[in-house]
Amino acid sequence: MNIQLSEHFTYKKLIKFTMPTIIMMIFTSIYGVVDGIFVSNCVGSDAFAAVNLIMPAIMILGSIGFMIGTGGSALVSKTIGEGKIKKANEYFSMLIYLLLVIGVILSIAGVFLIRPISMLLGAEGDMIQNCVTYGKTLMIALTPFLLQNSFQSFLVVAEKPQMGLAISIVSGVLNMLLDFLLIYVFQLGIFGAALATGISQMVGVIVPFVYFLRNNHSKLKLVKTRFELKPILMACSNGSSEMVSNLSMSLVNMLYNFQLMKYAGSNGVVAYGIIMYVGFIFVGTYLGYSVGTAPIVGYHYGAENKEELKSILSKSLKMLVITSFIMTTLAEILAKPLASIFVSYDAELLELTTNAIRLFAISYLISGINLFASSFFTALNNGFVSAAISFLRTLVFEITMILVLPMIWGLNGIWLAVVVAEILALIVSSLFLIGNRKKYQYF
Repeated sequence: MNIQLSEHFTYKKLIKFTMPTIIMMIFTSIYGVVDGIFVSNCVGSDAFAAVNLIMPAIMILGSIGFMIGTGGSALVSKTIGEGKIKKANEYFSMLIYLLLVIGVILSIAGVFLIRPISMLLGAEGDMIQNCVTYGKTLMIALTPFLLQNSFQSFLVVAEKPQMGLAISIVSGVLNMLLDFLLIYVFQLGIFGAALATGISQMVGVIVPFVYFLRNNHSKLKLVKTRFELKPILMACSNGSSEMVSNLSMSLVNMLYNFQLMKYAGSNGVVAYGIIMYVGFIFVGTYLGYSVGTAPIVGYHYGAENKEELKSILSKSLKMLVITSFIMTTLAEILAKPLASIFVSYDAELLELTTNAIRLFAISYLISGINLFASSFFTALNNGFVSAAISFLRTLVFEITMILVLPMIWGLNGIWLAVVVAEILALIVSSLFLIGNRKKYQYF
């Protein structure tokens, strides 16, 4: 029996309701890791470096899907909480159709601009063509990528997180199988890696799209609607933190690559790429929980159930603190085995990557609280505070630390930049939570 958004959430229900989304995020991260493993071991470290160089540009465009998905789900769940089911479906449908239009426009533009973008990011020689091949293929599949990011949030609002998990598993397994066939068997190299990802994203979109087009047993379905500027702006405002977070993360990744080329050469870029792949698995737990709880918060905020808001916030903070210690301990213990999966063929690169993972992993002690705080305010339809936390956390604090700390600690300063940034962001998150306690009455 599905858990309803309107229910009182005990620890058990919170875990049960968010677990499919958490597993979905982790599984999505794992099949991203498989991509990296195949490219690194079958195509080579140069191709792996090219993938990591161009990926931030693709993620910048993909962040639009996260923005509309998270911001729109907050708006839709709040509207459902207010008892306006028909209006909620109109908002939901309008946002999905909007993403379709945006996706096609950006896809066409991206195909033509991928080469100058690659050169702007510092690609030279053979790396340019690798970036163009990988990037152009994923640009063609950009619309499914945007919709997949958005549907992940709306399936939780529809009280169908298990469906989101099942779709993620199917598309993920397909991606891994295609990686094996296209990269290892048919030797299609970096093009095969991108093609495998694009096909799996298309499959991951078809199922939820068809589900919401038909009459179903959830609160959401795609209906006839019209474009309204106000709810679109509200959704974008609510989800601006996720947009800022993904934009900032992409810009930060570019800066990391620039600094690492300066301090450690291409090996540094490879090591950072591995950190990102590994980090997605650990941070995926926090992201999954944040995405999973957002519709609950949005619903009870719309229903003006202050006691439930207090309960959800208190329980969430306690669980995140415990989880953060577990995640960090695991990352420290598994640093070398995880690095070995990617670069066991190079002892020097293996040592560099292992050290980098261990330093970077200290941030997992704090990042979960910051991610949840930003998502919590998005669910409360307070896009300003949510965006402020994300903006300061990544674009201001992390960029500053990436530029400053290497002058003090050299290469280790680059790996520790995120740790100091998360500490500063935790202070900001705490101040916002305390400062808004009377307005929302969650303390």
